[in-house]
Amino acid sequence: MVKATKAEKKIAYDAKLCQLIDEYTQILVVAADNVGSTQLQNIRKGLRGDSVVLMGKNTMMKRSVRIHSENTGNTAVLNLLPLLQGNVGLIFTKGDLKEVSEEVAKYKVGAPARVGLVAPIDVVVQPGNTGLDPSQTSFFQVLNIPTKINKGTVEIITPVELIKQGDKVGSSEAALLAKLGIRPFSYGLVVQSVYDNGSVFSPEVLDLTEDQLVEKFASGISMVTSLALAVSYPTLAAAPHMFINAYKNALAIAVATDYTFPQAEKVKEFLKDPSKFVVAAAAVSADAGSGGAAQSGGAAKVEEKKEESDEEDYDGGFGLFDEE
Repeated sequence: MVKATKAEKKIAYDAKLCQLIDEYTQILVVAADNVGSTQLQNIRKGLRGDSVVLMGKNTMMKRSVRIHSENTGNTAVLNLLPLLQGNVGLIFTKGDLKEVSEEVAKYKVGAPARVGLVAPIDVVVQPGNTGLDPSQTSFFQVLNIPTKINKGTVEIITPVELIKQGDKVGSSEAALLAKLGIRPFSYGLVVQSVYDNGSVFSPEVLDLTEDQLVEKFASGISMVTSLALAVSYPTLAAAPHMFINAYKNALAIAVATDYTFPQAEKVKEFLKDPSKFVVAAAAVSADAGSGGAAQSGGAAKVEEKKEESDEEDYDGGFGLFDEE
């Protein structure tokens, strides 16, 4: 079998990437630092069906994206170019972005702390028996870890922050963690950005719930309404408030002058004769009282009937054939 040349491989890669861009509108840009080939193969198997994982050099991916944009006129796909930085790959998917992101996160594997590696998290060694013999105390002394000898083994007394996030792992730290059998780090594909039909956004957006979206939307409408009312600029959100405020202003003018309009006549009538307020309130309370009285009357009648039936049923304790 003839081995393909570099030029032929590039052409095949361009064709594959362009085909995937045409077929899929959703892309997850993932960081692939410290991810092994076996781990990547397991991720591909887990996503098989509605997603495709594509790795490659950044220069080749950028070149293919530009070629696709030139050939199809799709300029939105150029938004991918700034995202292709570092050791990254692309996951093309037709499924739910949140579900795919969660599926990718399942394939993280533990890894030892290697010398010179930048720690992605803080590493804290918890107190307890290490199982090491007393001759190994030199490791702990170099790292200023308080220990004691308990039943012939070294025991750590207090929790110790061995490595801070962002620091490089030293040889002593790596050797101690290896002796303790601790694999402090875990690596896998990490979603960095999300591309959806030309829009690019942070993966944190996928974690938003419907309640959070409604809350943010309501907050935005509130801000737009406040701004529109402050500058007297009509918007759909501010229009109801503007109409109410205009009505209040017109009503205030009508009350203070002889000018009137249909919606103000009743208010002016009440202000002219406040006793009508009392009459209206009395009518409402009377209606409520009559309704309550009817209910209580009905209940009383039911109670009377019940008592009468009880009296009829009561025979005084004597049967028809009882003898005196």
